[in-house]
Amino acid sequence: MSEQAARLLIEHWRAGRVMADLPPGLKPRTRAEGYAVQALWERESARPLFGWKIAATSVDGQRHIGVDGPLAGRLLAERVAADGATLPLATNRMRVAEAEFAFRMGRDLPPRATPYKVDEVLAAVGALHIGIEVPDSRFDDFAAVGGPALIADNACADRFVLGPEMPAAWRDMDLAAHAVRGLVAGQPPVEGRGANVLGDPRVALTWLANELSGLGITLKAGQVVTTGTCVKPLPIAEGDQVTVDFGALGRARVSFASAS
Repeated sequence: MSEQAARLLIEHWRAGRVMADLPPGLKPRTRAEGYAVQALWERESARPLFGWKIAATSVDGQRHIGVDGPLAGRLLAERVAADGATLPLATNRMRVAEAEFAFRMGRDLPPRATPYKVDEVLAAVGALHIGIEVPDSRFDDFAAVGGPALIADNACADRFVLGPEMPAAWRDMDLAAHAVRGLVAGQPPVEGRGANVLGDPRVALTWLANELSGLGITLKAGQVVTTGTCVKPLPIAEGDQVTVDFGALGRARVSFASAS
């Protein structure tokens, strides 16, 4: 089942097509089955896994994709761009950008029987970056297919922009209270806080470490974990420029190519 489901999703991803749902015999029924399908996405990359994303860490994010809790997905290196990049948007159907805290791991967190605590996970972090995620789905109505299918769909992963490294002072700051703004050029800014990410982006990172641990997966040194949007997802269109502003911690930008 996993092989066929992954092949079907990846074929749609490559072609920029969407489907109503996976066929009944291929649709995962549990989160574990969804992750088994998702694991096969790594074959689409010729490079080591860049990192992980967490979908639906905010109430707005959960409403956007129709789930009641977070989901983990893989960030493929070929889909990652640098700050200031211009990305294509023609086949993207979600059409949103998200302002995110992105942690780069400094050492491995291997699977273990007991859950990791926040302080243990933070001690393994090497750096914190600004991130902009541009998610997408292979489902026509992604809010209707359910969590296991969205996990199989790589938790709606598509494009990711890795912004600048934040000053080391972030370790002494209250990231939950930290204000974040998202701005699509020509439109009023959208404001949010780190608390929109599972109450605290550091808690979200710890959730991801424990989610992977439960799956028998090591969160590896060098991998980046983007922890979910701090602001309401920003509607975007071809030709738009998006800025995410983390105040004293910096800002990042991404543009979207104009329609041809």
